Amino acid sequence: MSDADVDGEHIKTLLLTFFFRFIPKLIENGNIYVAHPPLFRIRKNKDHYVYSEEELKRAVEKLGTVNITRFKGLGEMNVTQLWDTTMNPKTRKIKKIFIEDAVEADRTFSMLMGDDVPARKAFISENAKEANLDI
Repeated sequence: MSDADVDGEHIKTLLLTFFFRFIPKLIENGNIYVAHPPLFRIRKNKDHYVYSEEELKRAVEKLGTVNITRFKGLGEMNVTQLWDTTMNPKTRKIKKIFIEDAVEADRTFSMLMGDDVPARKAFISENAKEANLDI
């Protein structure tokens, strides 16, 4: 479990790379899952949780004027919110990690943090326009 923002995605990549490199059996045996906490809480009569900017836009279009809270991290949620959205087996969103996911995380980590500077520059140049910045 990591934050729903860009930093959380980075942490998720680091964790998957760690498991892939040092304890691959956990992935191979199907023991690794990624939890998806919400990025926003919107309030109109009751709380609604949304997981991306796109989902927020659709919800606001549907509901009209709402009170929006952006979670900067898991620590921004109270215990009940974290349970309801991320921990409760009946309502949580999780993804089982397969070896292909870990291989991609390892490749990405190696590309962005490795010693091959020309490859990193090329990757950044090719993908910069697609970057989802969390500013």
